[in-house]
Amino acid sequence: MFERITAEGNKMGGVPCIRHLRIPITTVVSMVADGMSREEILETYPDLEAEDISQALRYATALSKDRDIELSRGA
Repeated sequence: MFERITAEGNKMGGVPCIRHLRIPITTVVSMVADGMSREEILETYPDLEAEDISQALRYATALSKDRDIELSRGA
């Protein structure tokens, strides 16, 4: 399902990354959250491909579905 996501104990402390690269999923997702376009992200990380960004977002979505996260309740 996530063939572009890898986690290796000897790279980046086992943090999930894109395709055996030293680019953590959290970095890619954070760039999207900060408003960067796909083109800007690909320019910043030339080793990335457009599908890497899509899969990073799908991976983050899948993780959020599997966890209970306590959120602040509105006033």
